[in-house]
Amino acid sequence: MAAEGGGKEMNEIKTQFTTREGVYKLLTHSEYSRPNRVPFNSQGSNPVKVSFVNVNDQSGNGDRICFNVGRELYFYIYKGVRKAADLSKPIDKRIYKGTQPTCHDFNPLTATAESVSLLVGFSAGQVQLIDPIKKETSKLFNEERLIDKSRVTCVRWVPGSESLFLVAHSSGSMYLYNVENTCGTTAPHYQLLKQGENYAVHTCKSKSARNPLLRWTVGEGALNEFAFSPDGKFLACASQDGFLRVFGFDAAELHGTMKSYFGGLLCVCWSPDGRYIVAGGEDDLVTVWSFSDCRVIARGHGHKSWVSVVAFDHCTTSVEDGDPPAEFSGSDEDFHEQIHFGVGRDRANSSHSRLSKRNSTDSRPVSVTYRFGSVGQDTQLCLWDLTEDILFPHLPLSRTRTHTNVMSATSPPATGQTTLTTVSSPTTNPSGSNGVSKFATLSLHDSRKERHEKDHKRNHSMGHINSKSSDKLNQLSSSRTAKAEAAKTLGTTLCPRMEEVPLLEPLVCKKIAHERLTVLIFLEDCLVTACQEGFVCTWARPGKVGLLSSQNNPANSPSGTVV
Repeated sequence: MAAEGGGKEMNEIKTQFTTREGVYKLLTHSEYSRPNRVPFNSQGSNPVKVSFVNVNDQSGNGDRICFNVGRELYFYIYKGVRKAADLSKPIDKRIYKGTQPTCHDFNPLTATAESVSLLVGFSAGQVQLIDPIKKETSKLFNEERLIDKSRVTCVRWVPGSESLFLVAHSSGSMYLYNVENTCGTTAPHYQLLKQGENYAVHTCKSKSARNPLLRWTVGEGALNEFAFSPDGKFLACASQDGFLRVFGFDAAELHGTMKSYFGGLLCVCWSPDGRYIVAGGEDDLVTVWSFSDCRVIARGHGHKSWVSVVAFDHCTTSVEDGDPPAEFSGSDEDFHEQIHFGVGRDRANSSHSRLSKRNSTDSRPVSVTYRFGSVGQDTQLCLWDLTEDILFPHLPLSRTRTHTNVMSATSPPATGQTTLTTVSSPTTNPSGSNGVSKFATLSLHDSRKERHEKDHKRNHSMGHINSKSSDKLNQLSSSRTAKAEAAKTLGTTLCPRMEEVPLLEPLVCKKIAHERLTVLIFLEDCLVTACQEGFVCTWARPGKVGLLSSQNNPANSPSGTVV
């Protein structure tokens, strides 16, 4: 990206940011990339993606990382905040011809220090099963492209299975495979198993077991990403037609849907307890959807272009039945001891029993703070807090105001906002020694909506929002159909109007890269981002930066860290 004024653009890149729990710091010596460190020319290339697995060895350093850059695929020991990256020693490196890796996923159930199972999807439609530790290529699926010729957009192992995996394509189809089965030498024939609104599931007709086991056709256009619920029972799909569809996976039944404000949905994730789904896409928004109520409960606006990735941070998410709201004060250690999601796996497995125990109309809701993050093509990282006043609103929707999670020291109210010192919700009363509530800054929705529209026009994040592009697109029948469908859903429960749901503002919104961001992963002691230049960056959590030896990384010593 060219920058005016020489180094002006470089100066805008942030290497640390502050949240209520302290300072997150970029560890420059823990940055992974191609060994030659030359920025990658991303023109015409598929997004850089990152996958992690822990091989459960006895050394205490069992994390492994895989990432793709252009035609290349790398597999390293991931040293995180503990030690500087050694780019000269990848465990495995592969360069592909004629096709590019687009996505990948490890099977955590079978991972050992001697062997890992890694699925890799490709731009031409194939899926490869490899073992980068043994440096073996086990199998190639859809080799002749008889099943699907389009780009693989997402590949995931089915939770709890050592052999089943699911593959999504830009054709809008998903296929269920078994690693033990072959794909056959002729195009598969299908038989309808189940059909519903804008989706169908077919089984493969064959005398012998062969792949694929199932074919799902979902919506119109590309199926950009899917995500399994924490207990593996449900599947959330984000499609280019702008719809989020949530299915019961085994029964292949539609549980609920949501429509983007406009444009396609590009990414989706589940909260650690399975209660909420966040999706992002071409409307520049993050949208929070309630699994139990099947409705949009909030939108977040902070990005100025398409949202590439959304992810929940299990380490700073707190869900406690019946406990009072957490006070966000004290030391970093006290904070994590208070709200650390230490039994996340157990709670994820019991998410549906907990869902049945509580719904949004209960008189005494649980104490809740969810943290999630997003990255986008605007090169910005946003962190969001989803809190009780959003999840359990006391005001009717017609009087809903924008909820802005801000830190008084770092994020003053924006121009046009009205600071309110008295609010109706008892959960937003001022507290803490500085007299500022964690939700004390609220803005009236009309002014926020005007700023939202100005941002869209200024940044041209979607071509069809200016009049010239709109005139051109009106000539296309597909565009007219899309607009007609959007008009039908706007203002319904599928897609509420902007003033009908709370509008979140980010706790943190920082430019952290020169190229569009394609990865956001939360780990226990850090978060990991990656951009289309091919650089995979590690950000140490507050109080964790000191784990890195000063000999390895003297520039990131603990001095200055807020704890």
